[in-house]
Amino acid sequence: MKYTLAVLNQMDEDAFANALGNIFEETPAIARHTWSQRPFHTIENLHRALVTTMRELDNSALLALIRAHPELGTKYKMTDDSLKEHAGAGLNNLTSHESNRLQMLSRAYTNKFGFPFVMAVKRHSINSILATFEQRLQHSIGQEIEQALTEIEKIAWFRLSSCIEPEVQVRS
Repeated sequence: MKYTLAVLNQMDEDAFANALGNIFEETPAIARHTWSQRPFHTIENLHRALVTTMRELDNSALLALIRAHPELGTKYKMTDDSLKEHAGAGLNNLTSHESNRLQMLSRAYTNKFGFPFVMAVKRHSINSILATFEQRLQHSIGQEIEQALTEIEKIAWFRLSSCIEPEVQVRS
């Protein structure tokens, strides 16, 4: 469902959390904790507030957020948003070679870091995803936690952009 910022700004906490609860994978608490910062004058302002709330989570909550993301190329335990994003990147139409390669890289990544590979796959192809996988497997765990959070910020932007009516934003 699409919302205007004016409508979001008028919502009570529960409605706001329900409307934006899927912006961050299975973590509606981020929207709930951001609600009190209303009014939001632009989509960028709202995104920045949501990201700030996310970044203020403690380490265990940040790891839980990263772990809430599905493995790429799987259909197991995926939200509707993740299913659409994966389909948009062609991850639902892989050749057997691509699927095997993706699964092998995914296992290696999860074994090394203890959480799934997170990537904002919109505007990516299977080739760019596989190349990014290989590159990021060379990172340290600290680098990879930071990269996963940066990717989550991008995912949140895409999801937020898709649920806000852009032509009817509140201006200050």
